Amino acid sequence: MPSLKDLRNRIASVKATQKITKAMQMVAAAKLKRAQTAAEAARPYAEKMEAVLANLAGSVTGADAPVLLAGTGKDDVHLLVVATAERGLCGAFNTSIVRLARERALALQAEGKTVKFLCVGRKGYDLIRRQFDKQIVGFIEFRAVKQLSYAQAEEVGAKLFQLFEEGAFDVATLFFSKFKSVISQIPTAQQIIPAQVGGDATATDKAPYEFEPGEAEILSDLLPRNITIQIFKAILENAASEQGARMSSMDSATRNAGEMIKKQTLKYNRARQAMITKELIEIISGAEAL
Repeated sequence: MPSLKDLRNRIASVKATQKITKAMQMVAAAKLKRAQTAAEAARPYAEKMEAVLANLAGSVTGADAPVLLAGTGKDDVHLLVVATAERGLCGAFNTSIVRLARERALALQAEGKTVKFLCVGRKGYDLIRRQFDKQIVGFIEFRAVKQLSYAQAEEVGAKLFQLFEEGAFDVATLFFSKFKSVISQIPTAQQIIPAQVGGDATATDKAPYEFEPGEAEILSDLLPRNITIQIFKAILENAASEQGARMSSMDSATRNAGEMIKKQTLKYNRARQAMITKELIEIISGAEAL
């Protein structure tokens, strides 16, 4: 049985941990509002961009279609762009994204496809390299970045376009976590090369348009921008999901620490009472012996 000193030290240690988790929960709650606002503001723009591309892509077929839209004509090599956080202590946020990417990779390998990884974020890289170390072709981290911006999406997009121009892959899929609420983040896979457009346009979007310059020329400029926009949206969704997951997990950790403190305090009081009772018995027994 631990001594009273050991129990006091254990209670003090848990209380110190509880203060840290409570502080982290409050910091995450403060960051969540800004991150959630940014993520929700990016969604309409990204959706409208896809609607415009759907309208343009409907009138461009065959040899006139840009390669980012039509693809290479093969799907032998798949690049999985896995976007995760730079830090942990956010529950299952990082592992759920990596799990989805891992399942997709194993399924593709079972079909005889070649799988490569582009990791965005330290935590995803650390998890993926345990099983797919030799298949990682790039790693981008934003550890030194205090505030995420479009520049980070451009950096990821530039690396993606470079690999595509080098013929390193045929199909690219982006993995991230879509923010739904503080307690719910949805791991999502979105194919970005070749672009998947044409299925979500509304009736208004399907109205006929005349474009100047031609559709193919507009698409050649708009497609790379759309890919960067989708990456930026994914980064913002990840930022909001990360703070929501951290807030939820730190709240659970704080409550668990409180329960542990109660149990240890009860154990400490029982041990202290047992020692007092034992000393009283010894004093009374000695007095009776005299």
